[in-house]
Amino acid sequence: MNYNDYEVNVAFRERELQASAALPALMRKVYVWMTLALAITGFTAYAVATTPNLQQMVLMNSWVMWGLIIAEFALVMGISWGINKLSLTTATLLFVLYSVINGATLSVIFVAYSIGTISTVFFITAGTFAVMAFIGYVTKTDLSKMGKILFMALIGIIIATVVNIFVKSSGLDLILSYLGVLVFVGLTAYDTQKIKQMLWQAGDMSEGAQKIALLGALSLYLDFINLFLYLLRIFGRRD
Repeated sequence: MNYNDYEVNVAFRERELQASAALPALMRKVYVWMTLALAITGFTAYAVATTPNLQQMVLMNSWVMWGLIIAEFALVMGISWGINKLSLTTATLLFVLYSVINGATLSVIFVAYSIGTISTVFFITAGTFAVMAFIGYVTKTDLSKMGKILFMALIGIIIATVVNIFVKSSGLDLILSYLGVLVFVGLTAYDTQKIKQMLWQAGDMSEGAQKIALLGALSLYLDFINLFLYLLRIFGRRD
C-alpha cells in the first residue's frame, strides 16, 4: 500500500467513525421530532373538539376545513421541496405549524369516536409502528423495491377512496382500510431504512444532516398518522 492509498484508507475510517457516532444522535432527533409533532397534533385535536367555539368554527364550516386541508398540503410540499433553501429553525417551525393544523382537522375523530376507542387504537398503532420501525432499522434486506410497490399501491388507494366518495360502498371502504394498514405498515419499515441510510451518508451533525432528520421525522409522522386513521376506521366504534 502506497502513502496515498494509506491516506485514503485513514480518511475513510475516520468518516466511518464519524458516521457511526452521528447516526444514533440523528435518529434520536428523528423520533424526538416525530413524537413532539404527534403530541402537538393530539393536544390540538382534543382542544378543538372540546372547545365549542373552535369546534363550530373548524368542524361546522366547510370553508375553514378546506382551507386547513389546503394549508396542510402546502406546508408538506414547502418543507419537502424547499428544505435546502430553508434554515433548520424555519423548517422546524413549519413542521410545528403543520402539526397544529393537522390536529385541528383531526379533531373530528374526538367527535366521531369515544376516548376509549381512540386510546386503544393509538396504543395498537404505537406498538405496530415500533415493531416495523425496528425491523426497518435492523434489517439487511434492501426494501427499496418494496417501497416503490407500496407507493404505487398508495396511489391506487387514494384514487379508489375518491371514487368511493361518490359510490359510498361500506364494503369497499373496509377493504381500502385494510389495504391502507398494510401499505403504511410496510412504508414504516421502508422509510426507517431510507432515513437511516441517508443519515449514515450525511456522516455528521451538520445542519444539512439535521434537515434530513427533520424530513425523516415528517415522513414517519405521516406514516403513523395514516396507520392510526386506517386502524381507527377498522376497529373504531362510532358513538
